[in-house]
Amino acid sequence: MNPAKNEWPLWEVFVRSRQGLEHKHCGSLHAADARQAIQMARDVYTRRQEGVSIWVVPSAQITASDPDHKDEFFEPAADKIYRHPSFYAIPDDVGHM
Repeated sequence: MNPAKNEWPLWEVFVRSRQGLEHKHCGSLHAADARQAIQMARDVYTRRQEGVSIWVVPSAQITASDPDHKDEFFEPAADKIYRHPSFYAIPDDVGHM
């Protein structure tokens, strides 16, 4: 017997579009397991055949940084100027930068 829908785990859905190179988060849904989550994500988020690949990830497995601590978390990267290409000469042949 399946648990009630409100007891199913929450899954985050990522879809890669036909033109895209990366998967983008497009929403969340409740499903009993990964297989059902993939099927439901296909039905809900790719109805118009927008996608070529779907990822589902249990929300409980995602670890995120704390937005309240963004200054101290991201500040160490600001003092590494070599990571920013602002002082490099870019050849004219490289048009996409």
